[in-house]
Order: sequence, then C-alpha cells, then structure tokens
Amino acid sequence: MSEPLTHKRERRKQDRPGELLEAALDLFVEKGFAATRAEEVALRAGVSKGTLFLYFPSKEELFKAVVMENVARPVAEGITEAAQFKGNSGELLTWMMLEWWRRYGATKASGISKLMMSEAGNFPELADFFRTNVILPAQSLVRLVLQRGIESGEFRAIDVDNTIYSVMAPLIFLVMEKHATSACSATHTAIHPEQFITHHAQLLVRGMAAGH
Repeated sequence: MSEPLTHKRERRKQDRPGELLEAALDLFVEKGFAATRAEEVALRAGVSKGTLFLYFPSKEELFKAVVMENVARPVAEGITEAAQFKGNSGELLTWMMLEWWRRYGATKASGISKLMMSEAGNFPELADFFRTNVILPAQSLVRLVLQRGIESGEFRAIDVDNTIYSVMAPLIFLVMEKHATSACSATHTAIHPEQFITHHAQLLVRGMAAGH
C-alpha cells in the first residue's frame, strides 16, 4: 500500500530546510557568495523563492546556516571528541588533523574556506561571523591538544599561539590546493592529503617532543 499523500507532503516539508542548505552549499562553492542568487538556490532545491525566505529571511542568513551546518558543526564535534580521547597527545594531534580532512577538507563544504578567503573583504559581517563560529573554535581545539601535551610532559614548553598556526596552515593549504591550484594546472602533481597530513603531524610531534 502506498504512503498517504499527506504524509509525503509532511515529510517533504520537514526535509525542506536540509534540501535548501544542500542547494545553497552547492551554489556557494560553485559560484561564490556574491554571484549566487536566492532564486538559483530555490530553483535548485525545487521550491519558490518565497518558500526559501520562509526558512531563511535573507541570503546572508542562508549562508550563515550553511556555515553552521557544514563547517562549524565538525569543529564542535572535534572539541567534544578530543576531550574524550584516550591516546597520547601526539596521537591526538594526528587524529585531529586527519579527522578534519575526512569530515571537512575532503568534502565539497571545504570550498567555503576558499570562498571566505576570496570574498571576506567585501562582506565583513559574514567574515566576522565565520571567524567567531569557525576560526576561533578551531583554534581553541588546537590549543586544547597542544596544552594537553605540555601538561602531560609529552611536549616541551612551546609557543602555543604560534604553533596553532603551524598546525592549521598546512590544512588550509590543502583546501586551497584542492579548490584552486589543482583545478588550473595541467601539470599539477597530485598530493595525497592523508599521507601529507600524517607526515606533517609527525614532524610537529617530533619538533615539540620534550627534551628537544
């Protein structure tokens, strides 16, 4: 027996915010924030522009929702899981960097980072939102891992503030390489992200090891 039409409609209504966010993510990554129009998002999601604005009152609010779902959420999950990690701090650092790639860097959502780098100057309010909800929590996560290693005696008394950037910069490089450099070079040499991340994490751990 087929599902009643009213149930299908109700399920469709419940799924609609997710469908809109998925369509918006696709278009923001493909075209950037400025070039994406609300009408295009609605069309790709199969709804009217009016329906889109029932859920998200502006393109800016839609973008923020995309960021919270696809970028901020993996960071928040990482903070929770890092606090419960049972291995040593070197293992935690490697796990954290690899999980960042698997949950974010390897996905299409990582195109949001490229978008922010290229368009932040034109949309300072969105840039501030991204910094508050993504960059600062991510830095807090890295700080947690580094301080854990110092307090346990695994890491020497490193400059944590600068080391945070030493951890994060190669990850951002991978995202930029994925969404920009590799797409425009016919002679591009493939980088294997997980191998690269593991190698970099090992270099960091050795360099921070107590006694060095």
